[in-house]
Amino acid sequence: MSRKVLLHAGVWLIFLSLLTVEIYWNAERFPMFAASALVLNMLLFYLNYSVLVPRFLLRKKTITYILSIVLALAITLCFREFVIVDQPPEGMRKPLRPLGPEPPFFNILKFLFPFFISLSFVVIGTAVKVYEEWNRSLVEEKEIEAFKTRTELHYLKNQLSPHFLFNSLNSIYSLINAKSEEASEAVIMLSELMRYMLYQADSEFVALADELAYTQNYVRLQRLRIANNENVTLNIHGAVTHQKIRPLLLISFIENAFKYGTDYKGNTEVRIVITVKDQTLEFECRNLIGARKRDQHNSGIGLKNTTDRLELLYAEKHHLKVYEEDSKFVVHLKLNLD
Repeated sequence: MSRKVLLHAGVWLIFLSLLTVEIYWNAERFPMFAASALVLNMLLFYLNYSVLVPRFLLRKKTITYILSIVLALAITLCFREFVIVDQPPEGMRKPLRPLGPEPPFFNILKFLFPFFISLSFVVIGTAVKVYEEWNRSLVEEKEIEAFKTRTELHYLKNQLSPHFLFNSLNSIYSLINAKSEEASEAVIMLSELMRYMLYQADSEFVALADELAYTQNYVRLQRLRIANNENVTLNIHGAVTHQKIRPLLLISFIENAFKYGTDYKGNTEVRIVITVKDQTLEFECRNLIGARKRDQHNSGIGLKNTTDRLELLYAEKHHLKVYEEDSKFVVHLKLNLD
């Protein structure tokens, strides 16, 4: 059952409680009078709910809305008093009038009571419509965020650049020419890398084990194309079991490190440590501050994109720190996977 149906069911329960009050207040004329008054107030409710609130209040025309409500209340009360009460339909008798003058307080109460009953229908109608619009805007916002996430994910999937593929294929070709035993393994790693990006990475969540396997394959392929790769390391600690993670969340930090982690002499240093403990993941990536030092802090592909995704997907569940230490560029991420 939809939330809107439940909401209107609650409103109808309130209407029935107001009908009970009408029955008590107009016992000598029930059921015709109370039923007529209820129908009149229901018309007022749906006029406000379907027309006045959407057309005026939600469009910031507050003064027009207030004037419209005042006019609608006045028409409702006049119709109730001068048509239903003074000229009741056939089968409904007029209320008994006292022989003498009515007390002033009674006259005031006789006006205020139906006024507040009708006003309650207006307030309820306004509250229901405003809540529905607020809820609808939240749903639309979530849909926009989901679309943005899918777009960013698609963008990230394309970050396995042709340049990287070209270098990887050249490395594999060199291994084949040298009749190295690593050549076939490199081909398998590259195919696994592409398979993950094309198929598994479309999911909202992936197994952490699969994401880490993808990361390992990526680093191993990078090591193939780097001549001096003894300072390129990836260490994973902890028990990886049933945990889930958003796909391609860490790879941009790693790409960024390889992109900027080579100095003027061609030396590359990238050290990655990933620690998993229950539902907490800690990721630390250190790379040499290389020849393109000035660009790394402002890298749109590496840091900005993933930082935005973290804010979007793990808003209150992550802590990211990016800094320089001992001539190294450091990214430290702590992530709650719950």
